[in-house]
Amino acid sequence: MTTDNTGEPVRIDPDAVLPLNGPHSLDPLMERIGDARYVLLGEASHGTAEFYRWRARLTRRLVEEAGFSFVAVEGDWPDCQALHCTVVGAQGAPEDPREALEGFRRWPRWMWANTEVLEFARWLRAHNLELPRERRVGFFGLDVYSLWDSLYAVLGWLRENMPEQVEPALRAYRCFEPYGEDPQSYAQATRLVPESCEAEVVDLLAGLRGRARTQGAVDDGLADFAARQNAEVLAGAEQYYRSMVRGGPDSWNVRDHHMADTLDRLMEHHGPRAKAVVWEHNTHVGDARATNMSSAGMVNVGQLARERHGEEAVLVGFGTYEGRVVAGRSWGATPEPMPVPAAREGSVEDLLHRSVGDSDSAAGLMILSGEGAVHPFQEGKVLPHRAIGVVYHPGRDRRGNYVPTVMEERYDAFVFVDRTQALVPLHPVEPDSVEEETWPTGL
Repeated sequence: MTTDNTGEPVRIDPDAVLPLNGPHSLDPLMERIGDARYVLLGEASHGTAEFYRWRARLTRRLVEEAGFSFVAVEGDWPDCQALHCTVVGAQGAPEDPREALEGFRRWPRWMWANTEVLEFARWLRAHNLELPRERRVGFFGLDVYSLWDSLYAVLGWLRENMPEQVEPALRAYRCFEPYGEDPQSYAQATRLVPESCEAEVVDLLAGLRGRARTQGAVDDGLADFAARQNAEVLAGAEQYYRSMVRGGPDSWNVRDHHMADTLDRLMEHHGPRAKAVVWEHNTHVGDARATNMSSAGMVNVGQLARERHGEEAVLVGFGTYEGRVVAGRSWGATPEPMPVPAAREGSVEDLLHRSVGDSDSAAGLMILSGEGAVHPFQEGKVLPHRAIGVVYHPGRDRRGNYVPTVMEERYDAFVFVDRTQALVPLHPVEPDSVEEETWPTGL
């Protein structure tokens, strides 16, 4: 039995964990969200089916019952813009979202090109086609990685709409060109010599920001906004890759500031009554100040949303005790289903497992803030809380993959699924072997 520093057993109040067994069991969470305009939904891994499934169920209710305006995800802007065009029924876009999702190319593409997202995107398109065009719910990417795709998109738009700004874009292109569309090579080069492409990118971005100011916040479509956003991605990516090779928290902070800024730009673009659902990893959604990320000098989207928008932001975390997950053995590796071993003793997941039971369908919801909140954990208690990335080694799970967390400070609510299954990617993966890993000694 796990004990605290006084020797007393650590227990969870069983009344604090509400059963989750269908869309209507989300009613307490819908009540907690209330009139909030920013609902950030996390995940403990990028490869767990149940996390996507529960986020989709809640998002459907937020769209249908509370009039949410768009979904924003931890994905690349150009890829997600293609999916957006499909789900809103834009002219010339594919009718089936699968075609757009199969176009996702950057690793780890299974994060969005999977059967759970496909099912949600098909529902969203059907929902949207029943609505006037101006009320259709969008799907956008917040991330910073798409340097080259965004540069090409900016060049194409400028040639048609702002030919006077093509030359600054070409200067940026020529600056990046020697690195062969490899941002890592660019990053390494800036470490060796003081020169970078920062000035060219800033010059390009200034011109597009100037156009945005003269046009106002909302234009008659997405094209102008997308051009400016691709320029913002280009600026963010250049800064991200340049800071990445220097180590420390700077690259993480550049990325999360970019995602939070993109979210705010989308809200401004959609107007004063806009509402957003965000799908990202717990490490981006849960307030960094309630973890050891803060002492390392890191901020995240959840923290920035609370600082900027106060009680209008609701943060929801997700977790699991054991199961299977899709991940890679190394960056860029072919994704494969892997076992997720039983959670570390004394962790958030271990304590919840003891509370909700070990049946295949066991799941629970905790409301951690607001009216009617019941705190299942000792107040202020720092507990290990599992986090699995796109690169994962099950045999090393208990030695890493846990973030020290004060749960009631990190999240407003938490969804726990005791035993989970791997996502099914749309692209090929390694065969799912049910053989046990040689954990914990065979690595």
